[in-house]
Amino acid sequence: MTWTVNSCFVTLAILFLWRGEEVAEACSCSPAHPQEAFCHSDVVIRGKVVGVQEVDAGNDIYGNPIKRIKYDIKQIKMFKGPSDDVDAIYTAPTSAVCGVTLEKNGKEYLITGKLKDDGTMHITLCDFIQPWDELSETQKKSLTQRYEMGCGCKITRCTSIPCMVSSPAECLWTDWLIEKKVYGGQAKHFACIKRSDDSCAWYRGSAPPKKEFMDIEDP
Repeated sequence: MTWTVNSCFVTLAILFLWRGEEVAEACSCSPAHPQEAFCHSDVVIRGKVVGVQEVDAGNDIYGNPIKRIKYDIKQIKMFKGPSDDVDAIYTAPTSAVCGVTLEKNGKEYLITGKLKDDGTMHITLCDFIQPWDELSETQKKSLTQRYEMGCGCKITRCTSIPCMVSSPAECLWTDWLIEKKVYGGQAKHFACIKRSDDSCAWYRGSAPPKKEFMDIEDP
């Protein structure tokens, strides 16, 4: 009887540890405004997939092999990142652990991601990754200057009323509240830019912001 009870306890303990590790690896993150994604990423590129394969990435603490998906990339343009072109991107093998699926059909993507210590680029579902043709013209233009100008600002996501800024260097992101979708007008057409007095405000327009500008200006 004692052996049976102890065996059940050990089995439950193993299952608990296994489930705990699985939960820890599960993919969960809040949506980020494209500007935030740009500012918080190590690398931002426009590129397309030219090859894909599953590769070994060492072993976990239990000695089990770790698999990664390697996407061979043709970089078209780098907006932020190292001096060398990115020719490969790595991600987890399934979406359950934040793995990203990219199509190898000539489709071009905007891809944001992190650099590992070995210089390789890695992406997860928490990164901002969109087909290039689905970006607005404002988003495309903002990648070259405007987003970087706002990296000193904080974008606060507003999902319910009341919501308010805690400092002048914040912009309220209200797409979900007003349009009931994550990437609405503010994500597609606005950038949160720091002004000369160090406060931040939403800016819309094709030209670079003037030194002084009003909120939601559209020259």
